Amino acid sequence: MPRRGTLPLWTLTVVLLHLVLVPSQLASCLLNPCLEVIPNKTFRCMGLNASGVPAEVPNTTQHLDLSFSNLKSLEPNYFSSVPELQLLDLTRCHLHTIEDNSFKDLHKLSTLVLTANSLQYLGTAAFYGLASLKKLVLVETNIASLTDLPIGHLHNLQELNLGHNTIASLKLPKYFTNLTSLRHLSFLSNKITYISKGDLDALREANSLNLTLVLSLNDIKYIEPGSFAKIHLGELVLRSSFENFDAMHTSLQGLTGLQVNRLVLGEFSNSQRPVDFHSRLLSGLCQVKMQEFVLICFRKFDSDTDTLFNCIGNISSIRLVDLELEEVSEVPMFSQVKQLECKKCKFKEVPAKKLSLFKELRVLRITKSKHLNSFRQKFESLSNLEVVDLSENRLSFTQCCSPQFLKCPNLKHLNLSFNSDISVTGDFTNVKNLLYLDLQHTKLLGPGSYPVFLSLQKLIYLDISHTRTHVKSQCTFCGLNSLQVLKMAGNSFENNKLANNFKNLSHLHTLDISSCKLVQVDQSTFDALSELKELNISNNKLLSFDPVVYKPLQALTALDFSNNQLSVLLDSALEILPDSLVLLDISQNLFECSCIYLNFLKWVKEKQELLQNKELMICHTPTYMKNMSLSNFSLSSCQINASTVAFSVIMLVAVVVFLFLIYKYYFQLYYALVLLSGCKHSAERGDTYDAFVIHSSKDQEWVIKELVEPLEGGTPPFQLCLYYRDFLPGVPIVTNIIQEGFLSSRNVIAVISTDFLESKWCSFEFDIAQSWQLVEGKAGIIMIVLEEVNKALLRQRLGLSRYLRRNTYLEWKNKEISRHIFWRQLTGVLLQGKKWNHEEVKLM
Repeated sequence: MPRRGTLPLWTLTVVLLHLVLVPSQLASCLLNPCLEVIPNKTFRCMGLNASGVPAEVPNTTQHLDLSFSNLKSLEPNYFSSVPELQLLDLTRCHLHTIEDNSFKDLHKLSTLVLTANSLQYLGTAAFYGLASLKKLVLVETNIASLTDLPIGHLHNLQELNLGHNTIASLKLPKYFTNLTSLRHLSFLSNKITYISKGDLDALREANSLNLTLVLSLNDIKYIEPGSFAKIHLGELVLRSSFENFDAMHTSLQGLTGLQVNRLVLGEFSNSQRPVDFHSRLLSGLCQVKMQEFVLICFRKFDSDTDTLFNCIGNISSIRLVDLELEEVSEVPMFSQVKQLECKKCKFKEVPAKKLSLFKELRVLRITKSKHLNSFRQKFESLSNLEVVDLSENRLSFTQCCSPQFLKCPNLKHLNLSFNSDISVTGDFTNVKNLLYLDLQHTKLLGPGSYPVFLSLQKLIYLDISHTRTHVKSQCTFCGLNSLQVLKMAGNSFENNKLANNFKNLSHLHTLDISSCKLVQVDQSTFDALSELKELNISNNKLLSFDPVVYKPLQALTALDFSNNQLSVLLDSALEILPDSLVLLDISQNLFECSCIYLNFLKWVKEKQELLQNKELMICHTPTYMKNMSLSNFSLSSCQINASTVAFSVIMLVAVVVFLFLIYKYYFQLYYALVLLSGCKHSAERGDTYDAFVIHSSKDQEWVIKELVEPLEGGTPPFQLCLYYRDFLPGVPIVTNIIQEGFLSSRNVIAVISTDFLESKWCSFEFDIAQSWQLVEGKAGIIMIVLEEVNKALLRQRLGLSRYLRRNTYLEWKNKEISRHIFWRQLTGVLLQGKKWNHEEVKLM
């Protein structure tokens, strides 16, 4: 947790009554072998020691996870009790034997995972009965040969993963000709060293047009010429596949005669054997027919790399990814390349001159190059060029955009977003046929002061969001007569006022002017926008919704007016809302919940389907109704007489005095009540969250990436309480911790790190958690210890160290198998006591 000020001395006296603790939910989860993830459909049963499917798993189960169990062998009809299975995970079940007919009754099974089992015996009918099987994972299963693999009858098999085995020969048995549906075949990380002529004959006889063949992470020394002749593949992946440069150069010669839609060649970014690119490396590809070529993760390039495009110049699409390529190699004459992408390369300047030699080029993308900052060269005579994407670089240049594109009459898409700074002069003569122009998140010089877009008569899409554009001229968008989409969020207007800035945009369909600091909109602003369908004017400072201003927008289907300073929609405003409107967001405004606006409050209750983010539509005034949902406003409360009003005023004064006294002695009273009657308070609030997360602010990135995103975005989803997101603003910190954290959550997750141990706030929250656990009788503290925790510092924290010794906790490690176990245990704990309703089950 962040350090939100000095911790008061009196908080250090929090009672540490945790000598005797109730057993934790984590321990009970580990003792229960089966976890019902989705009622009657999905079950996780990890760590079983008994054979057979557990009796508590019903015959309606579709997904069954038995991973990490001690099954050892599968006998005939092993899964007869669950005939509806569609997915079966037997990862690390210590299997060494699969007898005939083990899966006989699983006619609907589509996915079978046998990862990390040292199989010693597979019956010839081991996979008999799997008529619907589409995916078979045999990763790390001690397979050394394909000859005796009994899968020839699996006619519907689409994916076969044989990665991380000891297969030394790529000789495909005859039965592969029966696998007519096969689309993905992976030999990732095996022992393949030689590929001989005839090894792939089965692919010639079968329909392999859409097959992806993965040979990455092998140590191929040699591919015999003719091995791939007359074979047509959908994709061939060769990443970190060769022993060294010489082996790669020689082996590529063996691809002669191959036809492939996509060839991927290169290394992995974390490879321990980085390969430098040398000239003539790709010479073996001259006799390979392919549509797309991907070259990825090569490091140093020789100065004589002018052979890079020699054998790939006639390919339709080329992608160069994560290369330390500083200059573009020579381009062969009559190149047929139509699409070229350079991603994460080391260009310092846009290589327009050499790229202009790709005369058939239609799509060019140079993105995510942190060294690319200059655009001095010119693209010239590219008559077919339609799309140029130079986004996410660090470009800084002037005189955009005509001088950079000479004789490129068909350029229609230009993306210069997420760069440093660009000066737009208004000269678009050479690119006057542009349809899409994206400049978002790039500092622009020029727009707003004068009509720089005057010559873009055909432009239909313009994004200048967050470009520091300040609109002074009412003719800023003059000339954009065909524009349909205008996005300029995060900019500003003169005097924070919208004037007649859009007078010529009569065909506009979408307008985003959110976060522009607007305080006023002139009456004639939208007069010309009769075709506008979507308007986002949120996150401004508008006080009212003037019906005269918005009445011309009769074609609107979506209006976002959220996060302004609107207090009410008057009757006149409600009357002009178009019938075509299907989405209206007026949340996060300063609504006045007063009986004088009874018609508006009635309208809110009647228009629940139209209104978006209704939970964020809350009362701002009067004070006694602040934070109440507009949907919960009692209309009957407006039927009152004078005596009731007088009585209410007297009671209000009394309540104010009472609240003042409580506020003055707030924490002493409140925390005493928590310790004495925590169970009662907790029951009244209900369980809003599945868990309240205690962590140091320095661990926030880990919490978001590794904890919040997987839990809240997973299946089933969990709701976490996070201080930076769910704590109410303007409320004392201690109140937030107790009310929004502990009282509203079923569990507490403590992320133990070195920064956690050094934080006084984290210590305070953990002490409260233990005290509340004792008083309420809950067993909901889930400890997650990060692997880099300072053990010496942990021992100094005697209370926490003693708690960890006496209770089961989780450890986070970066190893894949450790993370696999971690997530199963954590989700198991959180599912304990989770209440399901009919709609949640139906959605899952």
